[in-house]
Amino acid sequence: MAKIKPFKGVRPPRELVTEVASRPYDVLSSEEAREEAKGNEKSLYHIIKPEIDFAPGTSEHDPRVYEKAVENFKKFQKEGWLVQDPEEHYYIYAQTMDGRTQYGFVVAANVWDYMEGRIKKHELTRRDKEEDRMKHVRVNNANIEPVFLAFPDNAELEAIIKKVAATKPEYDFVTPDGFGHHFWKIDDKAEIEKITKLFAAIPYLYIADGHHRSAAAALVGVEKAKANPHHTGNEEYNYFLAVCFPESHLKIIDYNRVVKDLNGNTPDEFIEKIKNNFIVEEKGAEIYHPNKLHNFALYLSGKWYSLTAKPGTFDDKDPIGVLDVTISSNLILRDILGITDLRSDKRIDFVGGIRGLGELQKRVDSGEMAMALALYPVSMKQLINIADTGNIMPPKTTWFEPKLRSGLIIHKLD
Repeated sequence: MAKIKPFKGVRPPRELVTEVASRPYDVLSSEEAREEAKGNEKSLYHIIKPEIDFAPGTSEHDPRVYEKAVENFKKFQKEGWLVQDPEEHYYIYAQTMDGRTQYGFVVAANVWDYMEGRIKKHELTRRDKEEDRMKHVRVNNANIEPVFLAFPDNAELEAIIKKVAATKPEYDFVTPDGFGHHFWKIDDKAEIEKITKLFAAIPYLYIADGHHRSAAAALVGVEKAKANPHHTGNEEYNYFLAVCFPESHLKIIDYNRVVKDLNGNTPDEFIEKIKNNFIVEEKGAEIYHPNKLHNFALYLSGKWYSLTAKPGTFDDKDPIGVLDVTISSNLILRDILGITDLRSDKRIDFVGGIRGLGELQKRVDSGEMAMALALYPVSMKQLINIADTGNIMPPKTTWFEPKLRSGLIIHKLD
């Protein structure tokens, strides 16, 4: 059962929130962060990407960079740019994109729920990335950025969201990308107890986004438990910062592929080979969007094509085999283009659907890429099914948008 608790959030005063809040550390380069933080000493990038305080080209893994993160975190608190709430609370964080708002509970999630599989994952993590985030959690003794979790819909929790959302938010602002961010603090003690109880009846939570952050937070918690001879399991380090959204609030968007060459095939030969496993329809110069599961959009030589996987080319009973990312990886990328490792092959790149299919067309028309493949997005139901069956999604399958803004709230481990 999901064990969560309220916590004393560390967060910016209302009037400073737009200066402090930033995009997550892993969605932009050091140079982009340096540019976004220019002239703003209060930007959270000084804590989550502190290499921006050094000469360009300084490695984000330089020991001095981690030390700078700690120095800056202390400075933010000393200057009053981040202030800890005196009492423990739950919070609600909502985001609005394209007229749709998703509401999540900001909680301290349990390290042991993660270690024992009650917080389920659907992606593999890389040890080097885990180690980097572990160092960041260790040196700051805090989870600076939240993990993005999902849970099965619950009518009583939904009622609490509605009740809180009808009140005036603590923070309410729109970021340059046009997304709205809204944040409430839950003060009512009875409500706080009720939330803890309702989550305790939920068997599993699911990582939507932030697999490396979850792993790092949990592993640091385990380290601290081992190092403490008086460990009870109730210490703050047994918990990490998470925002938990009801499953139906979330929408996964497409994650598309662009490939540098056709593996020695001419465009005509490539199309002929695709016809072995797909029904191919030429759509012309107008952008074509995949319209259902097992339908793909191909852009090649100035034209869009609809590709529909033929019956028998996939297994609807296999949680992984049914995924369009599996079908396209096996039947197009591997069998025709010779791309077997999506993580390391330099001939392929990935484009989040937030950028639109025009971005795919642009990269092919520029000559940088030979072809583009757009996929129908994975559903939350598929993601949960994969996590429940203990399977792992193929690389670059899910893209969640909007991303959680960092800097709205921080969780200290002591």
